[in-house]
Amino acid sequence: MGSEAGIVRKPRFLGLHGFRTSGAILKKQIETKWPKSVLEKIDIVYPDAPFPAQGKSDVEGIFDPPYYEWFQFNKEFTTYTNFDECLAYIEDIIVKQGPFDGLLGFSQGAILSGGLPGLQAKGVGLTKVSKIKYLIIIGGAKFRNESVAEKSYSSPIRCPSVHFLGENDFLKPYGLELLESFVDPVVIWHPKGHTIPRFDEEGLGMMLSFLRRIEQDILSENQEEEIVVEA
Repeated sequence: MGSEAGIVRKPRFLGLHGFRTSGAILKKQIETKWPKSVLEKIDIVYPDAPFPAQGKSDVEGIFDPPYYEWFQFNKEFTTYTNFDECLAYIEDIIVKQGPFDGLLGFSQGAILSGGLPGLQAKGVGLTKVSKIKYLIIIGGAKFRNESVAEKSYSSPIRCPSVHFLGENDFLKPYGLELLESFVDPVVIWHPKGHTIPRFDEEGLGMMLSFLRRIEQDILSENQEEEIVVEA
């Protein structure tokens, strides 16, 4: 189904869940909170992180196990364990289930999503897959590990991004700090804490506009490909 029929494929996003939760939990959170008008315009794949939870999950009693984590860290969030394995695992998912247009992340998944374009640009991770083009970051923050952070944010991150920031999110100051690394980020505020938010009217308009922008980019790419083929 090409652009001739006026049909544009939906943007595909890889959804990275929060610490000690799961792909199924993120899927449930998004599909119960976000309206059909958003969900019908985007395809999201929800994998589980590579490592079984090594401690108690904050969502125990709210969402069913099993729970997973992307990588481990010390109390100060400065020393990471299994980080390279995490990057290789994400790359493998993209190779097998991609291509993807972008990343959607919540919490630990949002920290990864916000840093991966910089790591990819530096040749540190995701070297076997196409460039990450778009980001949806919910409750994000910067990497705290010095060497990882230096590689992630040393150059401005230019891929179009939408950032959800909660007025009562304990990560709010860190989410604001992350914004400084991005060129022209779209920011959607919500009154809640560290959670997947529902949309108010303004936020919904911003999100639909962001998705329309991606659709237009995909349409332009399709037309360029057709011109190359015809030539």
